[in-house]
Amino acid sequence: MRAADPGSEGVPPLSKAGTPSLPGEGETPSLPGEQRFGFSRVSPDEKTRRVRGVFDSVADRYDLMNDLMSLGAHRLWKRFALARTGLRPGGIALDVAGGTGDLAIGMSRQVGPQGRVVLSDINPAMLGIGRNRLLDAGVGGNARAVCADATALPFGAGLFDCVTIGFGLRNVTGKPAALRSMARAVKPGGRLLVLEFSRPALKFIRPAYDWYSFAVIPALGRLVAGDADSYRYLVESIRVHPDQETLAEMMREAGFEDVRWHNLSGGIVALHIGFRY
Repeated sequence: MRAADPGSEGVPPLSKAGTPSLPGEGETPSLPGEQRFGFSRVSPDEKTRRVRGVFDSVADRYDLMNDLMSLGAHRLWKRFALARTGLRPGGIALDVAGGTGDLAIGMSRQVGPQGRVVLSDINPAMLGIGRNRLLDAGVGGNARAVCADATALPFGAGLFDCVTIGFGLRNVTGKPAALRSMARAVKPGGRLLVLEFSRPALKFIRPAYDWYSFAVIPALGRLVAGDADSYRYLVESIRVHPDQETLAEMMREAGFEDVRWHNLSGGIVALHIGFRY
């Protein structure tokens, strides 16, 4: 059976246009509703405003910086995730906080001309780049781009065979709400893939990882993107993001079952997979 067209859900057509703590440590805010913006504690509205400012600033150099910061490894991590979408021709998928569209492009090729893929992001600057990349990749015919908040996705319940979020969950204001929103969007038998920086499983790599993160990455941000502060935030956001087991439990609480994860590059990145039955 041909998958339902997300256009029926109001999706517009595509158009061109010292040692820091590790993830999971110190994660609980000191006041109700308080959010972590890197190592700072801010209100939810302030976090949303600041995160938007970060991605407005880095959007034009985002892909280049990803290649430089990860030495190209982010492409391998995304390829690993795409191999586990379970998508078939005619399927329907959603990439949440999809930024410049790497996962959406890959999934659009998996589902083929009869399938549908939606790229969503709350940041218009990032979404515009992702939308253009979909077209440049020649997959615009089965793809749509939607500006949407991950915590309140504007799609029908049980619509998608697979939902992905790659390196975006740590920037969301309200991770539990986002996970619940994604769970609502997944159809029975479907799955969620969360690809995100996590806690290195190999303790001996942590000192070098900390040095690279806090000394090299902000310097690259200053030299390449003219913005050290935004990349310092991105590094800090990794350190306060939930570790592997904590995130797995959050996914279970949101309604996912059979949750498991794969550590990549020694746990620097983890791919979490959860199913809806």
